[in-house]
Amino acid sequence: MSSENTSQVKTICPYCGVGCGIQVMEGEEPGDMRFLPWGDAPVNEGSICIKGGAATEVVDHEDRLTDPLIKEDGEFREATWEEAYDYIVSELERIRDEYGPDGMGFFGSSKTMNEENYLIQKLARRYGTNQVDNCTRMCHASTVWALRTSLGMGAMTNSMADLEAAADVFWIQGANPGEQHPIANSQYFRQAVLEGATVIQVDPHANKTTRSFKIDETDRHMHLQLKPGTDIPLLNVVIKTILEKHEANPEEGWIDEQFIEQRTEGFEHLRETLEVFDKEAAAEECGIPLEDIELAAEKYAMANNAAIFTGMGMSQHTCGVDNVQNEINLALITGNVGRPGTGINPLRGQNNVQGTCDVGAMPNVLPGYQLVDDDEARQSVEEVWGFEIPAEPGLTNVEISHAIGDTVHGLYVMGENPIMSEPDGNDTERRFEEDLEFLCVQDIFMTETATLADVVLPATTWAERGGTVTNTDRRVQRMRGLSKVHENTKHDLEILCEIGSRLFGEGFDFEDPEEVFEELREVCPIMHGMTYDALGEEGIQWPCYEEGDEGDQYLYEDSFETANGLGHIEGVVHQEPKETPDEEYPLVLTTARLVEHYNTGTMSRRSPTLSRQHPENFVDIHPADADRYGIEDGDYVRLKSRRGQIELKAQVTEDIKEGVVWTTPHFAAASANRLTNDVLDERAKIPEYKAAAAEIEVGIEPAEQSAAGDD
Repeated sequence: MSSENTSQVKTICPYCGVGCGIQVMEGEEPGDMRFLPWGDAPVNEGSICIKGGAATEVVDHEDRLTDPLIKEDGEFREATWEEAYDYIVSELERIRDEYGPDGMGFFGSSKTMNEENYLIQKLARRYGTNQVDNCTRMCHASTVWALRTSLGMGAMTNSMADLEAAADVFWIQGANPGEQHPIANSQYFRQAVLEGATVIQVDPHANKTTRSFKIDETDRHMHLQLKPGTDIPLLNVVIKTILEKHEANPEEGWIDEQFIEQRTEGFEHLRETLEVFDKEAAAEECGIPLEDIELAAEKYAMANNAAIFTGMGMSQHTCGVDNVQNEINLALITGNVGRPGTGINPLRGQNNVQGTCDVGAMPNVLPGYQLVDDDEARQSVEEVWGFEIPAEPGLTNVEISHAIGDTVHGLYVMGENPIMSEPDGNDTERRFEEDLEFLCVQDIFMTETATLADVVLPATTWAERGGTVTNTDRRVQRMRGLSKVHENTKHDLEILCEIGSRLFGEGFDFEDPEEVFEELREVCPIMHGMTYDALGEEGIQWPCYEEGDEGDQYLYEDSFETANGLGHIEGVVHQEPKETPDEEYPLVLTTARLVEHYNTGTMSRRSPTLSRQHPENFVDIHPADADRYGIEDGDYVRLKSRRGQIELKAQVTEDIKEGVVWTTPHFAAASANRLTNDVLDERAKIPEYKAAAAEIEVGIEPAEQSAAGDD
């Protein structure tokens, strides 16, 4: 499992899901790794954002974990690997004996490789439980659910390259690529706009994307600044407008009747749902003039090729599945699926969040999105693995956290920091600290979750090991590593193989990532035709069913991957957020990321370059609300919800609507997730991060904000 014997490698940026290629060079001093551009990288062609350029800054950071740690009497002591392995195995066996295999939960990581996530889900299932999940539950679980159910596959239907070349209209809803996917924004969206494409952005917060295309200064582009939690009524206005216009002027082609008839089902349900729908009232609920929404509907429907891009602003709601379903409805009734420049395209957040799901690190699916309760699919995997897989789907990660002290008593966490990333962080921390009998954390830094662990295992970073990752448009690419910085750290794959072998005796004796990948592609139909040699430097987009296939740049050209081959249309109705403003908490709190930081900041907050612009958290507040509270720009305030409070700086700006406040999850002591609501979408089990009731107190002294956190 050693790294490649070279001082310079081509690899993939460890931050967002765009999958940009970079080069890393080893310097003369031990641990000195430097960024170099990769001019002909397949996704980014040498361009890189501020995070990618600074990615190597934390590889040899002084906070790196360098030795296994075991907690005794509330304090950590250094331990040998042998001690750590013995402790972990004995605790895993104890919990299984006392509570059964569902007494444990396993968290994979979107910051680790496909091979490592494949192993942790295999380890969980060999242990006897399907309680394995990853952070996609926090970002795009509802997107995956809706796309898989209605179209067949839980991923981007199209590719960045064909969208740039073919799309006339980009409908970007609940996503901010200018801030969250900068290279996609600059290299693909901007180039398409220069060639005549139109951008319609739907988001409660004006941002770098709106400014990228001077949306507020032209008639061509639009920013629909809706109230958080009103995406369904806005899209219903769009869809009803299109249906009305088509009925009045069918020759203009507002909808694609032939596509609807031949390739979809459920259109009549959509029509019936909207029969009594009041567009005027809905537009007022959204906080947007009706004529603006109708104009946006016309721009989308009249395009030759229109592409929808969706983000966490759509998915992180208790109605997240229905939010995305309505985007699917819009695309299907206009025939904007199954050809270049169209489709429904989730912009995935972390560099391997797509791959972590693809390889089965979820409680309800096996590798390749084969349902765990499907007897035929389960048996096909069992033939390769040589053991029986539980047929009942497990709990999701938030459900696992909620069950701590009840049915869940132990947790194995690889490269995640649920104390910071889960909603209602204060209560999550209390359960971990008071009710969890055993916690093992495998990471590169001492995160908030790791401080509560019984045993901490020091892993290597992305720059020190090899494997594969899958980017937002389904491209499986190889990462290549240089030599280890700290000798006593181990690769995640090596750790999992050792624990699996000690627990079960066989099935985990892999020599390197390629050997794991060979087994992965055997049980994962969408990756069956891939080999390391075939991946090369370009990568391959799944599905790739047979060796020699080049993969698919876009999906569903002839049919959908559903049971009957039809795309599913379904009318949906507005559901308010589970918590709305009242007299005690009169504001709506919503959250998002900054371009310089990432999630809860384990890596980005330790980077001098990335911390320079925003060394601490802040909250955006509209000038009218600031006047009402007596807040000046730069004042420190206390932002409160029913779950907790944080202290941070106020930024007075018209970027946010009146009555709404906006902040980030990047800073440990002042993380938005101390305040967010842990209610879940009933189907996808994703929390409602994007809407909670809040209040502000003024006259607060500056508070020190910790740099620790999770990426």
